[in-house]
Amino acid sequence: MTKRANAKLKLNRCHGCNHWGRAKSPINKRDYRPGQHGQRRNKLSDFGQQLLAKQRLKGYYGNIGERQFRRYYFEALRRKGDSSENLIQILESRLDTVVYRMKFAPTPFAARQIINHGHVNVNGRRVNIASYLLKTGDVVEVREKARSIALIMEAGASQERDVPDYLTVDPAAFKGACARMPAMNDVPYAVQMEPALVIEFYSR
Repeated sequence: MTKRANAKLKLNRCHGCNHWGRAKSPINKRDYRPGQHGQRRNKLSDFGQQLLAKQRLKGYYGNIGERQFRRYYFEALRRKGDSSENLIQILESRLDTVVYRMKFAPTPFAARQIINHGHVNVNGRRVNIASYLLKTGDVVEVREKARSIALIMEAGASQERDVPDYLTVDPAAFKGACARMPAMNDVPYAVQMEPALVIEFYSR
């Protein structure tokens, strides 16, 4: 469970980007870091660029803990193919990410809360672990008693973002499935992510 309980949008100013592309992000008004030295534009070293790339990617997915994120790195190395693509696929197959992508929740943080409260089924069985990794063909469904929750209904009606084409969703039934694992270019990030720099950071 994320340790960040409040002020999620502060991550945007800290990392210098509008992670989720939301209109109410504070960086839309002040596009510099917080604090008295925030407006200094120092050039980042290679290490600084790698660290910032890692912080942005972690922050985007609900501020995942460092120990868990490092496990994802090792899993990405273990799999065949490009490690940076593998890392994105692992992050995109998390249950909270899929619930967010399917527009059953307005933010990754809300998706995690909905799952933790037991409102989501995977293949007909309740799953309350946000980091549960889905496979191609797995069916995700909001439980019937939770479909009237205002947060879930508002997320589905929002025009702020679209469901990516690697997921199939039936909004009326509050149900969707993972059609395939996405490539990096398929993921609808609001800002540019650099998973290759994240791999470099951990491989130092």
